[in-house]
Amino acid sequence: MTQITSAHRKLRIILWSGAITAAVLTLGLAAFRMGDDPSHKVTYTGEADIRSQFSLTNHEGQSVTEGDYAGRWQLVFFGFTHCPDICPTTLAYMGTVLDELGPKAENVAPLFVTVDPTRDTVEILKEYVAAFHPRLIGLTGSEAQVAEAAEAFKVYYERFEEESAPAGYLMAHAGHIYLMRPDGRFEAVFLEGNQPADALAEEITIRIAKEMRS
Repeated sequence: MTQITSAHRKLRIILWSGAITAAVLTLGLAAFRMGDDPSHKVTYTGEADIRSQFSLTNHEGQSVTEGDYAGRWQLVFFGFTHCPDICPTTLAYMGTVLDELGPKAENVAPLFVTVDPTRDTVEILKEYVAAFHPRLIGLTGSEAQVAEAAEAFKVYYERFEEESAPAGYLMAHAGHIYLMRPDGRFEAVFLEGNQPADALAEEITIRIAKEMRS
């Protein structure tokens, strides 16, 4: 038990170090002001080369690219099914956001991209995402395809050897949730825990309404 606890502690340090590094590299993508501002506006301090660009396989076994979700906002999270805590917590959070959106969820494509394609097959992803929300879409592919997708989104991940873990390893990764525009361009980045699910749903609702007016 002590060995497992130590492994989880080490993984958590790596995960949050990666998240901090990614935040610095993207020049402070967004500063969230959820307090007294009723519109919950996001203030940008820099423009990052983050884009929705990928060629992967969904949890139904179909080959997909970013073009298959064109016209919808994308809510994107990178993780893996053997993740001990951050992934299930974040996916449950995304599921709550979709519920809070109600009918507007039809305008959103919620994507879970695995960073562990060796273990996360189509069959495993299908069962996994279904446990969090029926609208959640699992994406996998070859190691090269996943690496290309991660590069497009500027996502950090790394294999972490741990004998006590399934198959002897875990995956360290940043925990960001990306909100991408219907044309695939970057809109904002969030972390689960920085705002309640209803606040993020309101953020997305505001953007959907603004897009429809333009």
